[in-house]
Amino acid sequence: MLAALEDAAGDLGRLDATAAVLTNSEALARLLLRAEAVGSSQIEGLVVGARRLLKAEVLRERQQDVTAEEVLGAVDAMTWVTESVQAGDKLEIEHLLEAHRRLMAHSPNPELGGEIRYLQNWIGGRSPAEAYYVPPPAHLIPELLADLMTFVRESRLPVLAKTAIAHAQFESVHPFADGNGRTGRALIHLILRADGLVQRTVPPVSLSLATHAAQYVEALTAFRHVGKPTGPRARTAANQWLLLFAAACSHATAEAAGFERAAADLKDAWRERAAPVRAGSAVELLIETLPAAPVLTLAGAARLIDRSQQAANQALARLVEARVLREVTDGRRNRIYEAPELIDAFTLLERRFASPAADTRIEPPSRPVPSRPVPTRRRH
Repeated sequence: MLAALEDAAGDLGRLDATAAVLTNSEALARLLLRAEAVGSSQIEGLVVGARRLLKAEVLRERQQDVTAEEVLGAVDAMTWVTESVQAGDKLEIEHLLEAHRRLMAHSPNPELGGEIRYLQNWIGGRSPAEAYYVPPPAHLIPELLADLMTFVRESRLPVLAKTAIAHAQFESVHPFADGNGRTGRALIHLILRADGLVQRTVPPVSLSLATHAAQYVEALTAFRHVGKPTGPRARTAANQWLLLFAAACSHATAEAAGFERAAADLKDAWRERAAPVRAGSAVELLIETLPAAPVLTLAGAARLIDRSQQAANQALARLVEARVLREVTDGRRNRIYEAPELIDAFTLLERRFASPAADTRIEPPSRPVPSRPVPTRRRH
């Protein structure tokens, strides 16, 4: 078990080191962050494909997609985690509360955001009597969260062991009326960043956990039991969960590394199709930053590359002509563009994660995923 955790930690470290030498790794990290939010939300039954999510993000102010909006809440929470926590930071309860506020801000119940529950909750069944798990009563939660965050700050366990145990304990406490699962998975990334294991990328661990959701729930359920903490039952349950978590981290890093290579190859192909591309030009900047926003508007493109709308418009037109982008709206106002090859690569990433064999042609997806992209024939 310790060897599996060490291997997974090494995988995460190598993924982060690779991101350090990639051109504009921040753009890829933003897309992997969305993959993590998609996976975390799928575990809770919120199923939204890549294209739908990315389009909903662009149209957020103009047209509301209720399910996508909830997934975007997970994106907002994870964005805050990556922008607010650095190596060496001391994590406090307020970090959990703020992540939960961001998550719930656009949910049907935003008033629950950042508020510790004051009523008893339960998991499964229509009442506590029928539940398969009843979390601790509300009056114990402040003390239990304080104990959890002390463990997070002071434990000398290997980072991944500490992260896995902290996540399982958070899920056992279940401190909120809603959004516990997604906040608990955000806690994973809070710890990985604060402990310095991951700084430049976002390994989509939740996409792997979503594929093995039954084993994930089973392992967390076994982890919480009444009995001696050092007894054989406790050791078996802890090992079961730690091995599953280590496997999810290794799976996430392998798929993320493959996706980063695919994205880098795409950018090289785009430069060839749009050639000549002058260094520092609006076209070059847009190619480099497209992974951060594969669906975008003119205003979004101008913000992304920090150039005028005129320069951004010319770059968009050039990339449409080069078949890097395509316009997906009619009319001259509020045009929306997408990078179909990048979205297809993102979709294939989802599909690989969803197959227990990491290939849907060998073993079908174990959960809902977008259809396999249809290859398009290119004009020459």
